[in-house]
Amino acid sequence: MFREMRRNKQELSQEEAVSILSEATSGVLALAGDEGYPYAVPLSHVYANGKLYFHSARTGHKLDAIRACEKASFCVIQQDQVVPEKYTTYFRSAIAFGRIRVLEGEEAWNALEKLAGRFSPTISPEERHAAIERSFSSCCALELTVEHLTGKEAKELACKA
Repeated sequence: MFREMRRNKQELSQEEAVSILSEATSGVLALAGDEGYPYAVPLSHVYANGKLYFHSARTGHKLDAIRACEKASFCVIQQDQVVPEKYTTYFRSAIAFGRIRVLEGEEAWNALEKLAGRFSPTISPEERHAAIERSFSSCCALELTVEHLTGKEAKELACKA
């Protein structure tokens, strides 16, 4: 169902792709938008157990797109070093493909806790809980179940391995 990588010598292992996805703090979520136009939006995320979690407002283009089509991809770039004299970049990236859904109730709360724990680790659990409670009615949590994950790096980096 998913294409094989054309430049497979640059393909990273699943472990390396998961590492890139886990370490990155943001990426770009791509959805099928209005009238067939792609809709790509940068988002903070947390990765856990084969799933990506995001937060969002309760309304807007992103939510409309998700409700219309659950298929999505999420791309993160770990490294992007411009090398002007070689007309290239030395990059490492990962792309996840899967199905995204809006979470409700306890599932939404748990996703927001994961996000808060990742991005505010020095804040006490009680303070994070209070912050989630204050915004819970006005925000939305999303979960992308990863069905296919690839990682790729510049050929110059692959040669150094």
